[in-house]
Amino acid sequence: MRATVFDSYAVLALFFHEPGAERVKEILTDAAGAGRPVLISAVNWAEVLYRVAREQGDAGVEDAKRFERTMPVDVVAVELAQTELAAEYKAAHKMSLADAFAAALAKQEKAELFTGDPEFKAVQRDIKIGWLK
Repeated sequence: MRATVFDSYAVLALFFHEPGAERVKEILTDAAGAGRPVLISAVNWAEVLYRVAREQGDAGVEDAKRFERTMPVDVVAVELAQTELAAEYKAAHKMSLADAFAAALAKQEKAELFTGDPEFKAVQRDIKIGWLK
């Protein structure tokens, strides 16, 4: 079974009840049922936390941390190989650095990356993208 990666877009869609939130819930339910985590790069998780902090304050951040602890989500630490691959994606494509880390994690894990961010169209020949919208 193919691994699953979220970028920050997917998690923020869920937290802020944006388009794609229902699909994110389905993915999490399926992952829990299969006993496999959904992966998110630590860089993308930082992006989630700062956006939640800006919009919902400390209480929102605590809710986000509770979500990470209780849902089938694993925050993946950034290592050198992932950093180098992210740098390659960033150099070759018009995408944010955080998005480059999500792409790198998906590539390393041979995972499907779920997002609604159109920046990922640049790498959809290299990694499988699950579009949320």
